Amino acid sequence: MGARIEQPSAKKVWELVARQHGVVSRAQLLALGFTPKAIRHRIATRRLHPVAAGVYAVGRPQLTQHGRWMAMVLACGPTAALSHRSAGALWQIATEAGPISLSVTGSSPRRRPGLTVHRKTTMEPTTHHCTPVTRPAETLVDLAGVLRAEQLERAVNQADALDLIDPERLRAQVEGSRSPGAGRLRRLLDRRTFTYTESVLEQRFLPLARRAGLPKPQTQRHRSGFRVDFLWPELGLVVEADSLRYHRTAAQQTRDHERDQAHAVAGLTSLRFTHAQVRYEPGRVVATLRAVAARLVH
Repeated sequence: MGARIEQPSAKKVWELVARQHGVVSRAQLLALGFTPKAIRHRIATRRLHPVAAGVYAVGRPQLTQHGRWMAMVLACGPTAALSHRSAGALWQIATEAGPISLSVTGSSPRRRPGLTVHRKTTMEPTTHHCTPVTRPAETLVDLAGVLRAEQLERAVNQADALDLIDPERLRAQVEGSRSPGAGRLRRLLDRRTFTYTESVLEQRFLPLARRAGLPKPQTQRHRSGFRVDFLWPELGLVVEADSLRYHRTAAQQTRDHERDQAHAVAGLTSLRFTHAQVRYEPGRVVATLRAVAARLVH
């Protein structure tokens, strides 16, 4: 009696297809025990629908966006992962525009319509929704090379809001990186996590107050139960300078609201500027101070 031929496990196939958003590769089918003849038969009977070289939609040709992403990853080999705008869309921190973007290590696969392939010397992807993708930090570095400044800032804000990254840790990660876009991302993070000491903050802020036509303020005084950075008692004006824009905890935000509410109860007008605004947007700070002071005088 001849040896028994193992039949492919339908359960294993469907489990794999379900994880991969409705697609499977020829290599995977062969590994599961399908013969080339069996694969051709299923293509002929429209149980497999080719969507890329060596990749098939199973059961029906229509694919979700996740299925299209997964099909392109499978078509580009085992080192491929979503990157750039496509990775940003998968992480929900940016929108995809144009072709699907992938990165690979090693030799680049042949060009395919609707696909942009980037070659990297090293990459440590992860999986999200079962799809190979660059990690959030690497995704932001890649996005910094293709997004406009305001789009990049929104992506960083969204990644922070989703707890995908910590801006200060991200800044340390991109230090020394030579990847395209790393310099832009470093500059953005430097602006938004910029912190002065109290003395240097005063040195930077006081000339801006003078330019706005304000007299010299009192500094580090207590009002409404809180220590304030700058106070003009004759105007009833308080200015606070926040050291960080990013990743303020719920407790910190609640404390800030309580502080502002206490100033309002005491009849004080409270303004907040970040340290980064004092350093990088002095014109905005001066204009705001000037406008608010003019209203308080009248």
